[in-house]
Amino acid sequence: MSSMRFTVEGLRDAMKYMVQSEGFDRVLGKMKLLSANPGKVVCELKVEEEHTNRGGTLHGGLTATLVDVVSTIALLYTERALPGVSVDMNITAFCFPAGNVGLELSTDTVMTRKFLEMKTCTYD
Repeated sequence: MSSMRFTVEGLRDAMKYMVQSEGFDRVLGKMKLLSANPGKVVCELKVEEEHTNRGGTLHGGLTATLVDVVSTIALLYTERALPGVSVDMNITAFCFPAGNVGLELSTDTVMTRKFLEMKTCTYD
């Protein structure tokens, strides 16, 4: 693990930096990093009203942002320690209502190539 450029605490700092921006990532200000292993992270977000669409369920755009940000955090916790760019996403819709729903998102590296990393993200 000595070849890793980020520590778990460093990942938390990177997340804090992202959500303290004036950009869209600030909607994830309440997301917490639960665990990290090389190429795999688990984050949690309690779905609240600010995260929902007009129907009162998790907004689809926020779902895509969660996948994008959490997979980027996982990329930072690899030997390369470099973020990536999402080029293709396939998201199956979920209807998570606001309230006491704790959403746990886990991402794992499936394949690594020089300029491409494939990730899977799952909700628990």
